[in-house]
Amino acid sequence: MHGRRPALFALPLAVWERDGVKAALSRAGLPADDVADDGPMFWRFERDDVPVGFAGIEVHGTDAVLRSLITLPPVRRQGIGGAMIDKMEVEARARGASAIYLLTDDFVAFFAKLGYAPCARERLPPAIAAAGPFAQPRFADATAMVKRV
Repeated sequence: MHGRRPALFALPLAVWERDGVKAALSRAGLPADDVADDGPMFWRFERDDVPVGFAGIEVHGTDAVLRSLITLPPVRRQGIGGAMIDKMEVEARARGASAIYLLTDDFVAFFAKLGYAPCARERLPPAIAAAGPFAQPRFADATAMVKRV
């Protein structure tokens, strides 16, 4: 865990409960086309019974993908993103992951502060390279990052 983060409640979402994730991602211009698939797992995060964001993971053996992390606009820059990542790292470890990978365009510095480091695409494990956003050509220029957990 990192410093003092806001206390959040994480609610796992069933496939049929993911409309909020899809809407939030679409409004932010992020990919939402596979949100209803069975592979990724998603959570809604709340603080004081108010939704504050969403995040998902895909686990592939001992590797995981952190994906679809979004903090809702009214609560940005309050430590919510870091608190959500803390919880997703716990979830990934609980499912046997020892490394978490992600893609980002604009938030390299944010993820670096949380312990993620750039990772060359050619060094990605095959299951991660074929997973979710990593397999989509539109993210070919995004920075791949990894953290050992």
